[in-house]
Amino acid sequence: MQVRRESQNTKIKTSLSWLLGTTIFGLNLRYFRRVDDMKKIQIIALVAIAAVIAYLMIFMKDLSTYDSIASARTKPGKYIHLIAKLDRTRPIEYDPVKNPNFLSFYAIDSLGSETKVIYRNAKPTELEHSDRVVLKGKMNGEVFECKEILLKCPSKYKDDPAQQQKSLQQSAEQSEASPAAAKESKP
Repeated sequence: MQVRRESQNTKIKTSLSWLLGTTIFGLNLRYFRRVDDMKKIQIIALVAIAAVIAYLMIFMKDLSTYDSIASARTKPGKYIHLIAKLDRTRPIEYDPVKNPNFLSFYAIDSLGSETKVIYRNAKPTELEHSDRVVLKGKMNGEVFECKEILLKCPSKYKDDPAQQQKSLQQSAEQSEASPAAAKESKP
């Protein structure tokens, strides 16, 4: 009788261990045993995803959209991009002798709003000739503190017949001058 009880106990123990070893609350534990082997890969994947998210959050300021001057005034201290035109009715304040790293001018956006722009760097060479400028920086009260200026292409690329005629004459003069210079340089 005792033998029978021991065999019954072992049967119960093995069936319970099998039952508890494979399912708890309907979850298959054999799956989790296989996942233990994958934990290193999962940890590496989670760290990589966290690194990508951190990288995007750090450089999110470069992903900003273009704002108007009116909307920039509502976001003081935030890094923004403005597309504007140089106000040619007002003077450009730049004195390379006194301070070569100070430029001040007024800009008008497409909605007609105007702001004073201060750029603490050397003046871009073609600033007066550009049609539009992209200003990157922060609004500080009524003044836009610019960190970077990008100049849009000037109107020289438009279909202007006078400009095309002038560039044709210049290229013809250069081509006439180059053969004469080549003949003179030969011994």
